[in-house]
Amino acid sequence: MSEALEANTPPEFKRPGDSEVDTSGPLPSAYDLAIEDINPVNPRLFSENKMLEFFKRLREEDPVHFNETELAGRFWSLTRYEDIKKVDSDHANFSSAHGITLGLPIDMELPEGALNVSMFIAMDPPTHDVQRKTVTGVVAPSNLAKLEPLIRERTQEVLDSVPMDEPFDWVETVSIELTTRMLATLFDFPFEERRKLTRWSDVATAVPGAGIVDTEEQRREELIECLQYFTNLWEERKANPGEDLVSMLVHGEDTKDMEPLEFLGNLILLIVGGNDTTRNSMSGSILALNEFPKQYDNLIENPDKIPSFVAELIRWQTPLAYMRRTANNDCIIGGKQIKQGDQILMWYLSGNRDETVFENPDEIDMDRKNVRNHLSFGFGIHRCMGNRLAELQLRILWEEILTRFEKIELLEEPERAYSSFVKGYTRMMVKVSAKKN
Repeated sequence: MSEALEANTPPEFKRPGDSEVDTSGPLPSAYDLAIEDINPVNPRLFSENKMLEFFKRLREEDPVHFNETELAGRFWSLTRYEDIKKVDSDHANFSSAHGITLGLPIDMELPEGALNVSMFIAMDPPTHDVQRKTVTGVVAPSNLAKLEPLIRERTQEVLDSVPMDEPFDWVETVSIELTTRMLATLFDFPFEERRKLTRWSDVATAVPGAGIVDTEEQRREELIECLQYFTNLWEERKANPGEDLVSMLVHGEDTKDMEPLEFLGNLILLIVGGNDTTRNSMSGSILALNEFPKQYDNLIENPDKIPSFVAELIRWQTPLAYMRRTANNDCIIGGKQIKQGDQILMWYLSGNRDETVFENPDEIDMDRKNVRNHLSFGFGIHRCMGNRLAELQLRILWEEILTRFEKIELLEEPERAYSSFVKGYTRMMVKVSAKKN
């Protein structure tokens, strides 16, 4: 399967959004810039936790915001809830087939050797529908009911292993470990090698030079390793199928003949979807309740509110900051003339902080009436396939936390991912104390 990947990626190749921003000097305030100079894909806004001010200004003054850069060409940022929901629900006019993150203009060819992977989230009907349907059984309600005891057992194991009354990194010790165990289960992946899944997830979404991979070529090499590893699993599951995601792809009528890059693309989608989003929500929940201690007290006193807290946390965290669509035709959004082929970034993170939809949106409020109306899972045919699994994992995590810990104390400001796509954390030092009887 890997013969198609033998060409070397040119070292000068960069992806739009990775390096088109100023990396020197302190970031200015959003209100110190001319509105046309704001580029929300700057990953520094996210690693330095400055992005919310920029999105607030865009919602106020320019909610359908235009940028044009040398690599990406023309792209628009939607920052208000209703505009995002409208575009996300209209797959006929706004295509996913050209990619779900900021990319090159659609009429520009990728440099020779660059990985041009395909995945069903970046497809339109009918191919999207049949490929997605092939794997949805793994997160069907009946399968989640079977998985729940295992998720709880592993959550208990991990929480019982954390050091008491001394600092440790919640991201590494709890969030990564729990989500990686879940991924290994879904793929029936060798459990002792499960951290490979974490690594491949990080590599797939990292900005080269920001700490995960040094170059685009290194990313390519590591993703080829991912493909080769899963190709071996593919051959095993041909002969001995199970109920895991690889078996479903191998024996699915619409996926059994996938090309290598299509297989790799769907693997990346399922790995990142199952890893980055849940793991960063697990970490974000600790930050949220430390920033809003009255809500922490509310949760301790009312554990029946855990499902509402989970929904509110997913809104507040928004683990994937945006998704892209491409305009199929000339159209108008918010009074702005969009051209056919323009890229449109639906900033879920901003829509989830839209003051016209969510009262006091920057705060955690598990009692808000529209707590489940967030954008984080998307709308329409591309709504997150694993949303119920993510909610289940988070619910079980907090049920188990409340039975054994008095509180989880955040010791310092967390370190955040250098990415405008994955809104995440790389380090979060905490201290826990045992629950008093």
